Amino acid sequence: MLTTIISSSTNITVTSKPTVGSGLHIQNPVAPTFKALSKSAKLDDALRLIESSPSKFEAVESDIDSCCTFLHTCIRRKSIEHGQRLYLHLLLSRDRGNHSNLLNNPILKSKFITLFSVCGRIDEARRVFEDGLKTQHVDESLWVAMAIAYTRNGYPKEALLLSIHAQIVKSQEEPDQVVNNALLKLYTDGCCSNDVLKIFGKMHERNIVSWNSMLAFFLRQDQVFKSLECFRNMQEGKMGFNWVTLTTILPVCARLTALNSGKEIHAQIIKSPSRPDTPVLNSLMDMYAKCGLIHYCRKVFNSMHRCVDLTSWNTLLNGYAINGHINEALELFDDIVSFGLTPDGITFIVLLSGCSHGGLTHEGQRLFNRMKTEFGVSPTLEHYACLVDILGRAGKLEEALEVVKSMPMKPSGSIWGSLLNSCRLYGNVALGEAIAKILFVLEPGNAGNYVMLSNIYAKEGNWEGVWMVREMMQNKRIKKEAGCSWIQIRDKIHTFLAGGGFEFRESDEYKKVWEELMVAMEKAGYAPDTDVVLHDVKEEMKRDWVCGHSERLATIYGIIHVGRGLPIRITKNLRVCKDCHSWLSVISRVTKRVIVLRDTNRFHHFDGGACSCNDYW
Repeated sequence: MLTTIISSSTNITVTSKPTVGSGLHIQNPVAPTFKALSKSAKLDDALRLIESSPSKFEAVESDIDSCCTFLHTCIRRKSIEHGQRLYLHLLLSRDRGNHSNLLNNPILKSKFITLFSVCGRIDEARRVFEDGLKTQHVDESLWVAMAIAYTRNGYPKEALLLSIHAQIVKSQEEPDQVVNNALLKLYTDGCCSNDVLKIFGKMHERNIVSWNSMLAFFLRQDQVFKSLECFRNMQEGKMGFNWVTLTTILPVCARLTALNSGKEIHAQIIKSPSRPDTPVLNSLMDMYAKCGLIHYCRKVFNSMHRCVDLTSWNTLLNGYAINGHINEALELFDDIVSFGLTPDGITFIVLLSGCSHGGLTHEGQRLFNRMKTEFGVSPTLEHYACLVDILGRAGKLEEALEVVKSMPMKPSGSIWGSLLNSCRLYGNVALGEAIAKILFVLEPGNAGNYVMLSNIYAKEGNWEGVWMVREMMQNKRIKKEAGCSWIQIRDKIHTFLAGGGFEFRESDEYKKVWEELMVAMEKAGYAPDTDVVLHDVKEEMKRDWVCGHSERLATIYGIIHVGRGLPIRITKNLRVCKDCHSWLSVISRVTKRVIVLRDTNRFHHFDGGACSCNDYW
């Protein structure tokens, strides 16, 4: 994303007349020749002339005029290379400590900005604009040239931001809080990362609006950890919050499974003298549901009384579905209907997804058919994706394929991806290969599709096929997403990567707990299932790789640092593998600990050797 220059500090002055510098009427004997060569478009000869005698080229009027002629020819011919060579020459001249600097001249800088922009090098144009911005007077022509450069290259929003910022900088008065907040909002909406941080850092006064803009900005940039850190800084500064703050940060807690942070926010809501609005309470429900505390989600729902809307019902419904309580979700759906509410498309996506992960094939098909006939909800791509997943997970691949073929709209990548995953589950190589070819066209950069095809080959022992897929990924520079798990202990989130955590794994506390667990688990009958390691390596290495999976490292860390009697809550960015699922089940039995794992699909609540998913996920 392009960034525009920002600095709301008033030590920048915008002037309307260019300042050429001293010695304007000195005649340089090199300049006339340089200018003549430039006019004749003999650019290489012109550059060789000044490069061979750099000490004779100073910031005098003739030199500036001849440089402008040179750049004008470059612009006309779109000769980016010659312009870059001149710019480099002038930079080197400045670095040598010459008493005057041609690059300080606004006319010349404007020409460079124009050249780079007409050649599509907007980043280089911006670097010229930014050079010396904080220490020099800024001529109005430079702001105009840069704004035109943005417009010319298809960045009207950046051009508008720059123009507005120029007017603020031109003002003789220090921008007040309202102006700074408006400017901050403009830049956050434009996703100009560096500029947002600079403006926020230079604001002498910040209020809740300022902090909310930053929270929203980090979330929009997918910097969820930064969002949470920003919220903590906001609270440490005694800034307080409003309901917009909480509806922004609660989804972050939900995404990170940061239950402790979410509970702290809930406490602040309770202490607040004003009653929270429905969106805040819906966000609170969603946070508890996605942190695995469905009973807390239900408590918030029950406390809402007349504030409940369809989003509230759908949030509770989703909470039951992702936490493995599909029967409760179906009962809740009946309540929605009996209360006279009309379910919407989201209601059915939640239910169909829950039926898929719960193995309720017949019920899922029945709900899909009821959507249109009873409730007037037309199926979308998302609904069809759920139906295909329901059938595929149940092993009904032919039926799933017929659904795809008979759809009234073109199947999306997610639908084909669901079917490919079913081929992986049931070892249908031929169909998997055919679907993979379609996906490689629809989603050429999606690493997950390549990995699934590779896994299909590996399960069949087709290592030639595995290497073929890996070679395809290497040629296309596609990288598999690394397994990552995290756990929150008090107010800190600890992250573990698959095969990583060497310092922790070498610690005495880890070795002690690991050895004790291995002895207890062997007595309980556990043995590693190395079939999940889809690599052509020795059995010993397979066992080592399985033991290094990120959720295991996070679990051991939790056993050490989470107090007895408290659940160990872990989040993983990928689907949990079969052996880790078995390992966690046995761990919950031998340690008598409740372990809650949220993977990319759903929650797994391990307790006493059993999982809430009933080993169907």
